[in-house]
Amino acid sequence: MTKKPPKAKIPRDLSDKDMLKNFVEEDTVETKFVKAEAAQVKKQKAEAEAAPPVNLSRAGFTPALTDELGRALTQLKMELALQGITSYGFKVKKEGQKIILEPRVNLGKA
Repeated sequence: MTKKPPKAKIPRDLSDKDMLKNFVEEDTVETKFVKAEAAQVKKQKAEAEAAPPVNLSRAGFTPALTDELGRALTQLKMELALQGITSYGFKVKKEGQKIILEPRVNLGKA
């Protein structure tokens, strides 16, 4: 004769809140992506709200303007690298109300 497993006692007359008190939902692929996206949005907000360096903020640079300038300089750096130019500097010129940042290639260095 085989032993029967003991019957599980199911509590009666519990509210929904009481029934789900110790329930822990497993992470699914969807919830992992949602959490990662929320963390990325939070990080982007923190970066956007971060103050620009002191010297640039005195010149009236906002965090968005600082970011835009950084992107333009990175793009210029990539264009110079595609041309094989890895050693360069910048010359700043003011023409009227425009400020021009001009790359100067250092020919003596590789």
